Amino acid sequence: MAYEVELKYPVTNTEDLETKIEALGPERTMVREEYDVYYAHPSRDFSQTDEALRMRRVGQRCTLTYKGPKIDATTKTRREIDLSLPPGLRMFDEWAELLEALGFQPVAEVKKLRRKLWITWRDLPVEISLDHVEEVGYYLELETLAEEEGVPAARAKLQELAAHLGLKNSERRSYLELLLENRRRAGA
Repeated sequence: MAYEVELKYPVTNTEDLETKIEALGPERTMVREEYDVYYAHPSRDFSQTDEALRMRRVGQRCTLTYKGPKIDATTKTRREIDLSLPPGLRMFDEWAELLEALGFQPVAEVKKLRRKLWITWRDLPVEISLDHVEEVGYYLELETLAEEEGVPAARAKLQELAAHLGLKNSERRSYLELLLENRRRAGA
């Protein structure tokens, strides 16, 4: 079973960080808008179980993703099941209708502009995402996949890469959690 090993950091100086990343010689890069809808389970509280169910739309491409509980106290390492859905806005709406008919309820929408880059760091393939998340701010994610026995080594290499890039104050909360917290504060 593969695990997503991820570290996320708040970013204040995107230009300086992009210069450091470009010096690593990214293999490829892309920029895209992502639209995510997160759902609440009908019989258990995902905020208590540390799980998530998300539908994502990138242009016409749609995915449904389950994220299991985080397995350590320092990273966002977790099991992830990511399924491709038929493309198109209509299909996205039909899957949303299906989830709601089953009792899942939308919690919030997370919209972001994401610049993705792929590098190899110490023989580890790493996906870097530089995100601007509406109502949340700028963040950088470092992500790789590892089998259970390879998680500690992958985590250590990602932490080494983060230090190389000058990143500090790792953030374990999801964009959904950060968005909801910002909204609570604004309403208080």
